[in-house]
Amino acid sequence: MARKITETLDAAAEQDRPELRKIMQEMVDSGFVGVALRLRDEQGEWTAGAGLAELGGTAEPPVDGHVRIGSNTKTFTATVVLQLVAEGRIGLDNPVAGYLPEFGLDERITVRMLLQHTSGVFNFTGEYYEDGTFVPGTPATTSGKEWVDSRFHTYQPEELVRFALSKPARFEPGTDWSYANTNYVLARLLIEKVTGRSIAEEMRRLILEPLGLTGTVQPFAETDIPAPHTHAYYRYEEDGRTETIDVTRLNPSWISSGGDMISTTRDLQTFITALVGGKLVPAELLAEMFTPESKASYGLGVFVQQAPGGGTLITHNGGAAGHAALMFSLPDGSKTLTAALNYVDDAALSLSGAFQQALQRLVQEVFGQ
Repeated sequence: MARKITETLDAAAEQDRPELRKIMQEMVDSGFVGVALRLRDEQGEWTAGAGLAELGGTAEPPVDGHVRIGSNTKTFTATVVLQLVAEGRIGLDNPVAGYLPEFGLDERITVRMLLQHTSGVFNFTGEYYEDGTFVPGTPATTSGKEWVDSRFHTYQPEELVRFALSKPARFEPGTDWSYANTNYVLARLLIEKVTGRSIAEEMRRLILEPLGLTGTVQPFAETDIPAPHTHAYYRYEEDGRTETIDVTRLNPSWISSGGDMISTTRDLQTFITALVGGKLVPAELLAEMFTPESKASYGLGVFVQQAPGGGTLITHNGGAAGHAALMFSLPDGSKTLTAALNYVDDAALSLSGAFQQALQRLVQEVFGQ
């Protein structure tokens, strides 16, 4: 009996990931409120939390809590578009203007260009140019108290697109790469036009229900997030004082399908595993999805990055006003990493440096072996 107990304890010790726990704690120490991580590899599945679910509380983030996943939404949206391509309802290299004539889009912009961010359309959340200038986005993307006071306003996706198209294009379609949330709002409208149903209905039909993703939601203007969840925060200056408020509840229509979805680390793991495993998109389209352009290594709704241990990583990450999510997988699905973070956001994006540094350490630790 004593031997069996010892063997069990030894196995548990081998399963633990002290270096990952250390990195997670470093993330908390650098300013994040909390981190929940889920890893699956040849040793099995490992989950852990660090920090707090809520400022002033004592509980760690739930390992399967709900989180606003930001731009991970783009991978889901691109997958739906490719599934409709497989159904013969959309042509990947067809002009978008043929489906959405009401916007007067450049006829050279194709569906592929939307998914790969090579359309050149202005980013409605604002554009940073190579010379250092910044052109602001819609009123929805202001900062400080102005953003706080307007965070429950409802924006229609057509409104976001028309604002973007009122600005000069960044480049001729297909000649360069620039990340633009506008591309994915157009993709949403494309889905809705060809199916006659909302993107939420198509998301449920094609992805959520087949995979049993019960923790994943595509909202429109709903402000709540299902329980359990961590809390998200925003910090701003007013009258010489620093104010920090809870922004867990907000109206996600300001970003639309550029980043509005809610999910869990478990659902993200299930989704990315099914995607790379060919369970959602036919092989020939999956190969297109995972073929990156040369400037940023962006495929169709995913980044295709070099893994530190060799080979490639299929990934997308995203943040949305105090919540963020990570999603990584090897192309064969043998190793996946998903995570949920909550933090105090601000106009200066002051945690971005700490986030990038921690992200590099996580990827090196998990995929550099």
